[in-house]
Amino acid sequence: MAIQHPGKITFVLGGARSGKSRFAEGLAEEAGLQKHYVATGEAWDDEMRQRIVQHRQQRGEGWVTHEVPLELSAALATIAAPDRVVLVDCLTLWITNLMMAERALDDEMRRMVASLAALPGPVIFVSNEVGLGIVPENSMARAFRDHAGRLHQQLAAVADTVFFIAAGLPLKMK
Repeated sequence: MAIQHPGKITFVLGGARSGKSRFAEGLAEEAGLQKHYVATGEAWDDEMRQRIVQHRQQRGEGWVTHEVPLELSAALATIAAPDRVVLVDCLTLWITNLMMAERALDDEMRRMVASLAALPGPVIFVSNEVGLGIVPENSMARAFRDHAGRLHQQLAAVADTVFFIAAGLPLKMK
């Protein structure tokens, strides 16, 4: 599916295994710029290590990978450039890392979103929509869902383009 690169800040949102990463990678490929991948996930166990390996293999050659579990604003300021497209995958893992590190999430999220206007090149963000299900039964899971929902609203407000992915199909929301 050929889609012209949609703008400076693109937000790709969807459920787990919805095809959002593959779609975002396609947008990055179509940009025709040097491709930089910002991986927020950390390999806490064997299953996550395997997922990371699979993602790298799926992306293939031609990507510069940056592992950025916490300092996303600073990394974007360093990596973004007019001749590069930056793909951040994914924001919900970044939120998890911030929670585990007991960081001030609302401050971190506001700082990251505020930093986007000054970036000199296109950035594509990928995140899991976690607010469509039942209310989680424990306070940490509810806090996670609430932080993700607030970040998604902030990012969608400043993004040039927002896609929602379901069953591998993109829906352009903005």
